[in-house]
Amino acid sequence: MYDKLVIVESPSKSKTIENYLGKDYHVTSSKGHIRDLSTSGKDGLGIDQENEYKPKYVISKDKKDVVKELKAAVKEAKTVYLATDPDREGEAISWHLADVLGLDMDADNRVVFNEVTKDAVVDALNHPRKIDQNLVKSQETRRVLDRIIGFKLSKLLQRKIKSKSAGRVQSVALRLIVEKEREIEAFVPEEYWKVKANFIKDDIDFVAELNKKGTKKVKISNEAEALEIFNALSKSFVVDSVKKTSKKRESKPPFITSTLQQEASSKLGFKARKTMMIAQKLYEGVQLEDETVGLITYMRTDSTRLSDVFVESATNYIKEKYGANYVGKVKISKKKENVQDAHEGIRPTSAMRTPESVKEHLTNDEFKLYSLIYARAIASLMAPSKFDATSLVLENNGYFFNASGSVLKFDGYLRVYSQYEKQKDEVLPEVVENEVLESQNIEKTQHFTKPPARYTEAKLIKEMEELGIGRPSTYAMIIDTIQTRGYVELVEKAFKPTESGILTSDRLTQFFNDIINVEYTAQMEKELDDIAEGEDDYFDAIDHFIKKFQPLLDEANEKMEVIAPKKTGEKCPECGHDLVERHGRYGKFVACENYPECKYIKKEKVEPEYTGETCPKCGSPMVFKTGRYGKFEACSNYPECKYIKNSRKKAEPVMTDEVCPNCGSPVVIKKGRWGEFKACSNYPKCKTIIK
Repeated sequence: MYDKLVIVESPSKSKTIENYLGKDYHVTSSKGHIRDLSTSGKDGLGIDQENEYKPKYVISKDKKDVVKELKAAVKEAKTVYLATDPDREGEAISWHLADVLGLDMDADNRVVFNEVTKDAVVDALNHPRKIDQNLVKSQETRRVLDRIIGFKLSKLLQRKIKSKSAGRVQSVALRLIVEKEREIEAFVPEEYWKVKANFIKDDIDFVAELNKKGTKKVKISNEAEALEIFNALSKSFVVDSVKKTSKKRESKPPFITSTLQQEASSKLGFKARKTMMIAQKLYEGVQLEDETVGLITYMRTDSTRLSDVFVESATNYIKEKYGANYVGKVKISKKKENVQDAHEGIRPTSAMRTPESVKEHLTNDEFKLYSLIYARAIASLMAPSKFDATSLVLENNGYFFNASGSVLKFDGYLRVYSQYEKQKDEVLPEVVENEVLESQNIEKTQHFTKPPARYTEAKLIKEMEELGIGRPSTYAMIIDTIQTRGYVELVEKAFKPTESGILTSDRLTQFFNDIINVEYTAQMEKELDDIAEGEDDYFDAIDHFIKKFQPLLDEANEKMEVIAPKKTGEKCPECGHDLVERHGRYGKFVACENYPECKYIKKEKVEPEYTGETCPKCGSPMVFKTGRYGKFEACSNYPECKYIKNSRKKAEPVMTDEVCPNCGSPVVIKKGRWGEFKACSNYPKCKTIIK
């Protein structure tokens, strides 16, 4: 028997928090969500469509033992606190726990902390509140909307065009990528030319580029125009003007979820899911020498606000380490704060806990991400960097050339952030007006306009954020989904839509343009925010959507063309039906159209591709072959010789949102000889396999 039971989401967080509290407390975890919408009822949606769309929830199969343990723990406790994550999803998990465990919904039993530190946890337990039913309804509305669209659209697309799935936000993200590809395909390059002059003065090299003729901006479209200008120029240039100014560059605000994902992608090369997985570990707690402590604040946030306590301690740290002239102003967010902004930006839990001081306790990737978060938060409170900027205008026979340079005079916030934001001095020599400079050479160069760039992961996240579609906490999953569904592929670290992705997006645009578009999706996000604020209603939101969606679905069911598999012109040798091209997880293959009655698959005869090596066992040539895990090297004398070169790299595990029930590490999807399975990412220390 114990006085107080605290339920959190993650086992690793429960261990950290239990160390902070006295013997009167017992801390346990729900290991994430304990239940979800059922797949019963009409269309398997899990909602009662005749009774105001009331959701029906069921305890997840893998959580029945967890719920049993939690019920037993609740019986042993006098007081129960729900300390799930401080966002809508966390609020919903607390509500589900209260409902399943029979806790009083009107009791002050919900505790929220933005960082896993002793002071924050103890303070939160001293100020419990009621479960916020508006936040719960907002999350519930999102879940039901996603279920309706996911189930109904996916079934339609699978039946009509053999696509794998569709989603409320995922399909809009795919549309952005497809539309960008169409822009690239439609792009017609335009020729243009540049004229530059090179100079050396006082052993300083610099370049000036043609900008104007008289007062008119110069645009050179072809070589003839460039040659005409080139021939009109002499080697002597006159300094028309010299302008010197002092400039400041302000630091950026602390990270929010989306900016962290973008910077970690561009600066560290981390995928969004990897960034969030590492950030989760840093938030939940790291074992240091004498304590387990969360190193960063909660990483799912839309707010750049910093607590007064952190600002004061960080400012003192900056003053002591770098000097008073390095202290800057606190940045005030200009955007309207909403419910998602109830907590802080992503920052270290202590300014004194520098990356170097905890490096030995972190993995290499954890250290990289913590260093980035730490530097950004500290830099946001530092003074601007200062530059001396110089701009020259040089005149030559009525043509005006520009040269510019800047020299760093005070590093300011770059003192801690220069690793992520490079500053290169561009030095110009000292010159005065009317001074004559002799050019070393003048050159004309041909160029062509370039098509718009494809979306990288960072650019796609930025675009989604600016357009207001999805939420930062969902970006990683959205990007993972469109990749695993085979709708996009990475080409030079940018997303290119596949044939399947283009077809899926085109059909959704054709039949569901009223709902699968940026404006409607952004409006739906606002509606969810309004529900969280108590300004809108679950039933109205679902009802309005269904009345808009169902007629579109009915029309698509009737009019969307079924795409039949492409015939090869051959007949099946086993049953006489036509052979058709099909697509599987390992690519294109030819099979009988009469599947599943006939399961004939044509084995393609392929000329062997030799590796240039010989088999170490029998001396036969080695060849490349393709198996379920991709390309590998094997002996050409198979089956007499079964030698296979052990050169295949293990497939990278795919991260999930689940946590290991035994150690709290993230759960990953791995590939084994019997196919995919879920296991703990902390292998071999933890050998848990999830059924």
